Amino acid sequence: MIICTNKMEYPLRTQCQRVQKQVMVNAEKERASLLFMKALVSRGSVDAVFQQMASHPQYLESFLRTQHYILHMDGPLPLQYRHYIAIMAAARHHCSYLVSLHSAQFLRVGGDPLWLQGLEAAPPRLRLLDHINKALAHQPWLTACSHIQALLKTGEQCWSLAELVQAVVLLAHCHSLCSFVFGCGTDTDFPLPKSPNGTPPTYCPSDAANGNTNVPLSLAAPSEHITRRRSLDSSCEMASLKERIQKSQEEREKREERHLQSQTLQQTDMEEEEEMIYFAEPSRFITDPDFCYQEFARREEDHFQVFRVQDYSWEDHGFSLVNRLYSDIGLLLDDRFRSVTALPSSHSPDLKRAIWNYIHCVLGIRYDDYDYGEVNQLLERDLKLYIKAVACFPDATKNPLSPLPWVPLKPSERIQVNLLIMEARLQAELLYALRAITQYMIA
Repeated sequence: MIICTNKMEYPLRTQCQRVQKQVMVNAEKERASLLFMKALVSRGSVDAVFQQMASHPQYLESFLRTQHYILHMDGPLPLQYRHYIAIMAAARHHCSYLVSLHSAQFLRVGGDPLWLQGLEAAPPRLRLLDHINKALAHQPWLTACSHIQALLKTGEQCWSLAELVQAVVLLAHCHSLCSFVFGCGTDTDFPLPKSPNGTPPTYCPSDAANGNTNVPLSLAAPSEHITRRRSLDSSCEMASLKERIQKSQEEREKREERHLQSQTLQQTDMEEEEEMIYFAEPSRFITDPDFCYQEFARREEDHFQVFRVQDYSWEDHGFSLVNRLYSDIGLLLDDRFRSVTALPSSHSPDLKRAIWNYIHCVLGIRYDDYDYGEVNQLLERDLKLYIKAVACFPDATKNPLSPLPWVPLKPSERIQVNLLIMEARLQAELLYALRAITQYMIA
């Protein structure tokens, strides 16, 4: 008699594999929950962006460490400056979500409400960042040694080198985060409303996604002058969406009515001041609104040379410089870059590399040792259109040419594509800015 041991062992192996897989899934979920708790303790709410990234906890942890360090930990810039710089960066892409978020945080750390009336109301030192903010956001290859020199020149409004490096990291971080926000449909164009019960302005837009029972009604019913941006990946029908919004409005009205009865209203003029602040539009914080991305490959100016990584790279040059001028930030940023490229995926590593190099290519950065023919082989045309739109003019994706293709992709894999776009763009902006700073220091 011949006994087939494989058949007898197969069910047991399958069961063990299922248990092992379930343990891994549970561990990832627990890790995400812990990260949410950390965010909740430090910010008072779980940001909607964090919820999108939760499908990749290993990356989320790296992202949270970096963002917390930039915005809250030791550094040469005061906290008010950091959040105002974030507002300026997000405004370049008309990202109302981030502008509103950082406006609320700007007030929490003691920022002057008058600054939120517009860029012209900000201190001259902050206004000096407008040019480099504009260049990095739309045409980073324009960032030159002369711009760094103008900011660091002696005078009452000059910047120190350490301050400028932190400001540049903040600008690049927020520009690239705008790409992720629009790519994942997180931006809702809702300004932060005043609190209906007269409490201080401590509400974040992300509270709506957290089941906050005290979400102001004005968040769900935006002003008629505001156009709501549509998500790229949205699968909800408009009729169903309206029904859900109406139902949630009715529930909130009942909760607010009960809540208002137990609270004391503050003075009307204070409420009007909060409303004026929260409904400030991103356009108030930018100049030259027509300045936007242009095709680097089709430019006729000969003096804009291709940025060759062999001459200036993150690993050999940028990392050491930024880590020396802004302690430990280089380590945190490098961990982000490594985390996003190490994310598990059912697709080949060559595909990730193609996405990364294609983003750098459209921003004028080239790798001499890479065969760019692989980009056309591995990336479908619709995917290339999407990547370029989200990386170069993310605010234009509110009316996308085409939705993110690859229907078979899981939601976590779709988010992974957007994470790659965000991190590749972040590194590209940092390379241009840090190269200009290096040229200034050598000169």
